[in-house]
Amino acid sequence: MLKKAIALGVFLAGGLALGAEPAASGPQVGEKVPGPFKPLNATGPDAGKEECLYCKQGSKPMVMVFARELTPGVAALIKKLDAATAAKSEAGLASCVIVLSDAKDLAASLGKWAQAEKITHTVLATYAATGPAKYALAPDAAVTVLLYTKHTVKANHTFRAGELKDAGADAVVADIAKILPRE
Repeated sequence: MLKKAIALGVFLAGGLALGAEPAASGPQVGEKVPGPFKPLNATGPDAGKEECLYCKQGSKPMVMVFARELTPGVAALIKKLDAATAAKSEAGLASCVIVLSDAKDLAASLGKWAQAEKITHTVLATYAATGPAKYALAPDAAVTVLLYTKHTVKANHTFRAGELKDAGADAVVADIAKILPRE
């Protein structure tokens, strides 16, 4: 009995040392994307307007990122998504990054940043800090990435604060293949 208790303690301590997995955030693989909401677009053809990016893309492939702030990791992901979106635009791929914040001038700042960084294919937008309720974004998720086509999630990546590094961004970009039409 004592051996089992020690083994359980070692197992639990090992799990804590590795860090807890982030809570599921947003719709999961195989689930339908919850539908329309209207972020304030900072870039793209509807810059300065509250327009539904989900609606505009329809059933075509989409990478939708919800980020709590524009960190270096998120900035690197945006640059990689912009390049991938440009490369696969003929396949109908679109991407957007929605920064969740109640800051009043954030859209203008995002627009200036995108212009300076030459982000032209990934739409940047803002939305209230809580995010769209029906998307069920976890409060401890700093970044939630949904890759979907035909309104069905094919990949979901969730990162807590400080976790999004180059390897995570590369994994997101690699999963774009899951939402593109087969060639």
